[in-house]
Amino acid sequence: MLLSLFLLFSTMVGNSLGEDAITSTSREEHVLCGSSVTLSCNYSALNLNNLQSYHQHPGSKPEFLIVIYAEEKIDKWFTVKHDKTNRHVQLEISSAEVTDSALYYCALQSTVTGNP
Repeated sequence: MLLSLFLLFSTMVGNSLGEDAITSTSREEHVLCGSSVTLSCNYSALNLNNLQSYHQHPGSKPEFLIVIYAEEKIDKWFTVKHDKTNRHVQLEISSAEVTDSALYYCALQSTVTGNP
């Protein structure tokens, strides 16, 4: 069975100057059930506090998945890879299921320095 994972990457959170951005490297992924899929985004923030990942099923509110600080294997379901040097983050879903069909969001929170 083929399933779709839609990628939508939100604007950053925490910097009112609008200097930082986050973008997806792809917009939509179609994979077979049981296959792995990698969702990724790039960001421009130099002073990054953290990254967050969310997903949203049709007709539902976005659901928080994880705060991303470094590379880590969360469980059998997914692994996060965070390349701070190249400002790139990947969420790999191993063995995707129909219930993984959703919009996936990547958001960032930069460290605000100086006076507004």
